[in-house]
Amino acid sequence: MALRHAVLAALLDGEFSGYELAKSFDIGVANFWHALPQQLYAELARLERDGLVEGRQVVQETRPNKRLFRVTEAGRAELEEFAAAASKPSVIRDDLLVKVQTADRIGSAAVIGQLEERASAADAKIELLGKVLRKMRGDRDEAEFLLRGERIGGYLTCLRGIAFEQGHRDWCRRSAAVLRERRTHRDEP
Repeated sequence: MALRHAVLAALLDGEFSGYELAKSFDIGVANFWHALPQQLYAELARLERDGLVEGRQVVQETRPNKRLFRVTEAGRAELEEFAAAASKPSVIRDDLLVKVQTADRIGSAAVIGQLEERASAADAKIELLGKVLRKMRGDRDEAEFLLRGERIGGYLTCLRGIAFEQGHRDWCRRSAAVLRERRTHRDEP
């Protein structure tokens, strides 16, 4: 997957400025694809150059003018082709795992702290994604929303984000506890 597909998918919900897209990315898409605002702006320019999105200037009186972007038919075709292609298996690439792997050789105090920080960050992300889910489904319960909701793709990706964060949080807490216990038995500072 490339950033272009994540941007095109986010733009399926309507017209967005680069700023609005960055905010949308930060809340909904960030649980499966991280991008900095400057990366999004550069990608929008490439997508427009390639004819996959169309931008239009909006003149504003009290604020600077802005550009709104929307997916073109060529962009939809690109997404359809992407959706039909086989997906590669997910892989974990996380520097914290390298640190945990070295913890019994170079000391674990700093690693334990980082594991605890990650667990706290996961809790915050779980809470944020839970709010996003409640906002998406409104007054409907989850089963009703999943059966009859107009668009459920974002909801399903948020559910995956929550499951990922819960698993990550639980692993971090367990790993920190194991390393802490080992330090106690080794009389490590």
